[in-house]
Amino acid sequence: MSRLAGIPIRVEPPARVDGLGGGVTAILHEIVRRLERLAAASEPSAIDLRSLPMSPLDRTELKRALGEGEVRATLNAEGVSTIQETHFPGVWWVEHRDLQDQLLAELIDVNYVPDILARVSGEIAAGARALGEQLATAATVAAGRGGNGAGCQ
Repeated sequence: MSRLAGIPIRVEPPARVDGLGGGVTAILHEIVRRLERLAAASEPSAIDLRSLPMSPLDRTELKRALGEGEVRATLNAEGVSTIQETHFPGVWWVEHRDLQDQLLAELIDVNYVPDILARVSGEIAAGARALGEQLATAATVAAGRGGNGAGCQ
C-alpha cells in the first residue's frame, strides 16, 4: 500500500459534452473581426447563435461578456422581436419569437443599426403618403367645422 500512497492524484473537471467549452472566447474574437470589418468597410454581418452548439451556460457567459447597452427595441410583427444593444457599439443581440413566444432566431448582429430596424425607401414613401392623406382629411374636417385646417391639436 505504501506504493499507492506515493502516487499523486489530480482531480480534473468533467469534460463538457455539450456546448462550446472555450468557444465563447472564439465567438468574442469573431465579433471583434466583424466589428473591424464594419468600421473599415461598412460591412455588416450576423452570427446565428442557434446554429452553434451552445449550452445555456455558454449563452449566459456570452451575454455577460457582451453586457447591455443603452438601446433596446421591441417589434411586434407576427411575434415579438427584441433588439438589445450590447455594451459594445455596433454589436446587437437580436431575438425573434413567434406568436406562441417560441424562439425562432437568435443572432448577434454586427451593424450600425440592425437591418430589421431600418426601413426601406418604399416604406418611407408610403408613410409620407399616409401622413399626407391624414393631414388632408383632418384639414377637410376642420374646414367643415370652420377651423383653421391645421389638423393638429
